[in-house]
Amino acid sequence: MAHPKHKTSKARRDKRRSHHKAIPATLASCSNCGATVKYHTVCPECGYYRGKLAIEKDVTV
Repeated sequence: MAHPKHKTSKARRDKRRSHHKAIPATLASCSNCGATVKYHTVCPECGYYRGKLAIEKDVTV
């Protein structure tokens, strides 16, 4: 296995790791009820996705 000849500097190490950060989820509003949802997911409030009913939600009063 290879062994490094020189110490990797903090700047070089951090430049290499700059793409490893977590990206926050992009949010949108539901077209049916207006709730805030993540992109490409079914609305947890009403069960709609892209204007169509995807999941039946029980409405108990």
